[in-house]
Amino acid sequence: MSSEPLQVPLDQLRRAFELVLRHIEASAGSTVTLGHDYFWSVPAGELYDVHNEPTAITIGQLSESWQHLEGLLADEDRAVGHHLVWLADVIRAIGQDTAG
Repeated sequence: MSSEPLQVPLDQLRRAFELVLRHIEASAGSTVTLGHDYFWSVPAGELYDVHNEPTAITIGQLSESWQHLEGLLADEDRAVGHHLVWLADVIRAIGQDTAG
């Protein structure tokens, strides 16, 4: 395991995201349909503690995560860092449903 913190240049992350979105759009079209709504979620305090098994697995909901993102699109001044978590929920589901 690496002892150095990972540094992610945001411009490269944005570019990678755009490339993947273009790929999904080319194969799936401009809208994706997700086959599931509920998913298992590990609380942030336990998510990266790989030396201990999570004790508090919860349930997340893709439609709820998407509602938070729609709210952001309706009012961009509402942006908070946690929107990335909701975005990640949706992106993970799209990636798993459209893998290839």
